Amino acid sequence: MGVRVDQRLDRDRGDVRGIDEGFRAAAGRYGDDTFDDRHVRDGRSDDPQATVFLCGAYRFSGDIGRGLLDALPQVLPLSAAVGDPLRDVIGLLSRELASPEPGQPTVLDRLLDILLVLAIRTSFRQSTTAPRWYRASADSRLNAALQAIHEDAGRPWSVPELAEISGLSRAAFARTFRDALGQTPMQYLTDWRMTLARDYLRNGELGLAKIANVIGYGSPYAFAAAFRRHHGDPPGAWRQRELTRTSSPVAGDRIHLR
Repeated sequence: MGVRVDQRLDRDRGDVRGIDEGFRAAAGRYGDDTFDDRHVRDGRSDDPQATVFLCGAYRFSGDIGRGLLDALPQVLPLSAAVGDPLRDVIGLLSRELASPEPGQPTVLDRLLDILLVLAIRTSFRQSTTAPRWYRASADSRLNAALQAIHEDAGRPWSVPELAEISGLSRAAFARTFRDALGQTPMQYLTDWRMTLARDYLRNGELGLAKIANVIGYGSPYAFAAAFRRHHGDPPGAWRQRELTRTSSPVAGDRIHLR
């Protein structure tokens, strides 16, 4: 995913555009060295109407990143009004790039993290088709339970326990959860665990026993049975098929900023 910031110099106005497929296609054609060669002589324009482009790219891996991208439009234009945190972050990015100092890569990476999160939040707030999980997270009756599931998938959660976290009766919580997310709390928990499992299997750093423990199954056999019910294949066969399907190792999340 690409993040492009257009900043009008005369009015110090920052606009953000999130660009998915087109940016990735361009990134595939031009590497960092090629980009530098093409733009080494570019200078700052004296035209007060000139536009400065601050271009950053995220490379997502796994189902969690893919699910987030699938929920976004291919092009996401956002205007940062006065008082909008997006505007503040854009200003910080501009100033950091203008005055290189020790530690700059770390600062730029974190600012781009913040910029991306704020842009996605704004997009979802403005969208009538925002993902159900996002809309549910804005519901005070469900937010705490969803956060608990996402942060500790390995815990043996039960509906009564999640209902208690939410401050609702078991029946009220189960009904509210299903109305908001279209599935029961236990179905959602299983789907989340399987999403994590697929990413762990692709990564290849954890064995089946460790994955089972991390996502809340008492043994690798219990995990394998659940995975097979969910996907039709045991985890080992699924991982091997994924490795065969991809010709190169899946890249981790990385950030590039121009």
